[in-house]
Amino acid sequence: MTTLQRLQAWYTGQCDGLWEHSYGIKMESCDNPGWWVHINLMGTSLQSVPFERAAENVDDAGFQKGPRWLDCKITDGVWHGAVDETKLETILTVFLSWAEAHQRYPASGGNG
Repeated sequence: MTTLQRLQAWYTGQCDGLWEHSYGIKMESCDNPGWWVHINLMGTSLQSVPFERAAENVDDAGFQKGPRWLDCKITDGVWHGAVDETKLETILTVFLSWAEAHQRYPASGGNG
């Protein structure tokens, strides 16, 4: 399964007729240049699961220190992945590896 198919499968597993109306996944480009992915974990089985920050070439505040960088963390129930313009698939893989390792299947009520 491709990274995009895995992300689609995770998202589909959360959709229960309610979750997707208030929460979801957002991907956007940023001007440093790079990508920022926001995945709202509220109402999922992952909302209480610890995630150890993954960071490469960024300072403690998450500011890049070079042209190739990565910063993934959870803040206020939202998983945030930020990377340079070459690593979008990398942060999606970071999220999915963590999510799939901790996801309980089948999802109860459609959202884990």
